[in-house]
Amino acid sequence: MRNTLYEVMLKLAYALLLSSVVTGAARAHEVVPTIADLTVAEGVADISLRINLEAQLSGIDLDVVEDTNDAENAGDYDSLRALSPDEIAARVPELLAAWNAAPLLRVDGEPVNLETVSVTVPEDVNAELPRISEWVLRGQVPTDARGVVVAWPAGSGAMVLRQQGVEEPYTGYLEGGTQSPEIELAGGGQETAWQAFLTYIPVGFDHILPKGLDHILFVLGLFFLSTHLKPLIWQVSAFTAAHTVTLALGALGLVTVPGSIVEPLIAASIVYVAVENIFSSGLSRWRPFVIFGFGLLHGLGFASVLGEFGLPDDQFIPALIGFNVGVEIGQLTVIAIMALCVWQALRVARGEGGQQAAKSLYVGLAVVALALCFVPMPSVATALEAPVPLFLVPLALVFTGCFLSVQFRQTAEPYRRFVAIPASVGIALVGAYWFIERVFL
Repeated sequence: MRNTLYEVMLKLAYALLLSSVVTGAARAHEVVPTIADLTVAEGVADISLRINLEAQLSGIDLDVVEDTNDAENAGDYDSLRALSPDEIAARVPELLAAWNAAPLLRVDGEPVNLETVSVTVPEDVNAELPRISEWVLRGQVPTDARGVVVAWPAGSGAMVLRQQGVEEPYTGYLEGGTQSPEIELAGGGQETAWQAFLTYIPVGFDHILPKGLDHILFVLGLFFLSTHLKPLIWQVSAFTAAHTVTLALGALGLVTVPGSIVEPLIAASIVYVAVENIFSSGLSRWRPFVIFGFGLLHGLGFASVLGEFGLPDDQFIPALIGFNVGVEIGQLTVIAIMALCVWQALRVARGEGGQQAAKSLYVGLAVVALALCFVPMPSVATALEAPVPLFLVPLALVFTGCFLSVQFRQTAEPYRRFVAIPASVGIALVGAYWFIERVFL
């Protein structure tokens, strides 16, 4: 009885610690790319923007947050979001002044002063959703100009830049603080299919690591079912096949399901796989089919991201494939990292490794992971776009579980008892929290 109570308390402690760390970042996504359509003709440059003006005006560093609620000055965004459309439109000149000072647009190396032609801020948008405005800018350029460069300011998040009105137009994906190559005004700067493919691989990877915490937990739920490779291959294959289908259909606009439905169901899928891990140590005959169904949901979630980029038709397929490849690389990276973390514990459980060396290894790894939580690492946090402890604390808990698995290796299924089940309990609790938040909060 004492051992059973100990195990229950251990699992709950792991779960509560994991959920307390992870749920801090589980909020509705609000930071979306700005879509910019650039037209230069007869001495006039027009830039039509689909943009979240409140996010840009708030001063939030949109390069390092995925959700405005995660920013230290989130209250500034909320205050702006509560303003009327006319009040937001009145704030546009201050943003434009900063962009012109940068400058945002250069033609043949010379800055172009932009002026506002029109600002349309929509009304009656749910306060929990980003309000996407239409902002048209115009500047005078020499009639014999040859090329233009767009420099997207640091802290502005991502931008999809699309050239209009020419054959073979340029389309590019710019991060904040970067600039486009010189875009030939006569056209011909369109990326090849291969370039578009390569461009969107890192975009897909980034959507898993570090931004896709829900997808990370789902993949880890697949990993913790069994220590054997075959069940993992079956699950990952079913998941990959399914989300590839709906990623394509959703991004092409052939299938549309509101995020208010997809996001809670994704959270529910996390709960399902984690709970099944607790009660089953092997691949049931129906699990690959269930995983396939959940993969369809996750594909719709990926599609909503790619659909925001507004790619032209002739670049869409290679970009779609590149994005999907990036997602797969991200998922395999998650699995590889966790496999390395638990590898020595599994070797000891199979009688292939030394107990003392493994215990020393996991004690050292757990201590290092926890110690690093207190070391300021702003550059790492910026790269991860999340607090560093968000990743290190769960790793420290996994290392601790591996230590216990080695310490009590004589018990039945030590890895499952001290690592797989506690981790699955934690994943299930986080998924349950997300489901409640996305439906009721």
